[in-house]
Amino acid sequence: VYCMLLIYLQQVLFCFSLLISTEEYDLEITNNGPITTGAQATVHATLRIKNNSLASNLYHFNWIYAPLILIEKSERQLNSMINVTGEFPGTFPVSVWVTHRNCWLCRPVARNVTVLQITEFITGNLTIAQIEDSRFIRHGSSSSTGAVTRISFCLHDPSDYFKSARFVYNWDFGDGVYQITKEPFVYCNYSTMGNRTVHLKVIAEWEQIGSIIHEKETMQKTGDFTTSLELLDAVKGINVVGSRETHVMENLSLSLHINGTPPLSLCWLIKSECIPLEGEKCHLVVINGSCYNLSHTFSDAGQYCLSVRVENGVTMLQTYHEIKVWPTGLQPAFFVLLCVALVSVMVGLVLYTTFRSNTQQKDLVEVADFDFSPLSDKNLSSHSEPGCCQICCRSCFLQSPQETARESHELLLSFYKPVKMYTV
Repeated sequence: VYCMLLIYLQQVLFCFSLLISTEEYDLEITNNGPITTGAQATVHATLRIKNNSLASNLYHFNWIYAPLILIEKSERQLNSMINVTGEFPGTFPVSVWVTHRNCWLCRPVARNVTVLQITEFITGNLTIAQIEDSRFIRHGSSSSTGAVTRISFCLHDPSDYFKSARFVYNWDFGDGVYQITKEPFVYCNYSTMGNRTVHLKVIAEWEQIGSIIHEKETMQKTGDFTTSLELLDAVKGINVVGSRETHVMENLSLSLHINGTPPLSLCWLIKSECIPLEGEKCHLVVINGSCYNLSHTFSDAGQYCLSVRVENGVTMLQTYHEIKVWPTGLQPAFFVLLCVALVSVMVGLVLYTTFRSNTQQKDLVEVADFDFSPLSDKNLSSHSEPGCCQICCRSCFLQSPQETARESHELLLSFYKPVKMYTV
């Protein structure tokens, strides 16, 4: 009854002081709860003065924490801190008001309150992380099927109350699989989509000296924790369907086909180069299906790149699609025809040059040098007879006597000087 009366009076005083507090001060108060019974909690208060010209050492902090037990109190300028503990569970308000240091009966300049929760069980929380590229990435309560998921228990013990305790963890993965470990984490792999509820029971045991018998006794505390796990299919592929070429001021339509479980967060951006998309510096849309159509009109010619990022809460995938924008009226086939025409002209020139060279060689005529002078005939006969017999022996012996006599007859002497004649 005494404790309840103190709590009631504390609330009345707090409400009354709020009506008379001034607007020149701001008082913040926080605590690091919840804690288990027997552990210590820290409550911290900070006074903020809007008028910086006032001295910071002229104020005093006054605490109300009953029925909690005060362990330690400290105060420094505009900050004050207390450590408290509780022997039984519950929700306890802790209030503080600030007055001028040398005026206890003066009106408080600021006042505030916080609520500390004390339980008889172990305090902590479960976290879910998915392993991607040898890193642990947290996605809240979602995970992808087929990926290794790590479920961890994080103990909340700000005063190291369980520093000498031994822990045992009993896991229930929600699909009929159970596991007992001495480590505060497990690895699991779900193969089907759906929602799972993971249960964990934590048991802590330690020895301490009793307050009455002064002998060692075994202490035990437990805690039950539950978390929901949403299993989604990972984003496995992004297929961009559409042309890679367009013209200035023409509407380009593209279709994005995504292999993943909706809802999907899609982010796309068109730039002159392919860049990884980070944050929200892009066109962000949320789709509930697996297909998305986008259209874009280019005002300048050049080379562009469509960057696309898709994520569904558990995985993220990014792809790129290059686009060539041509000037208006300039067809790509024009360059092909120009190249074909140039090659044709070069081939024709080579063929014409080759044909022209062959024709000129046929028109060439050999010119022979004949000398019909008697001197030339004698020299020729004197040199040709042995040669004819040596080289053409068969033709010499086969000549008839008439031909031999006719050839040995001397030609008539000429009154003119021998002249060389050429026949073409």
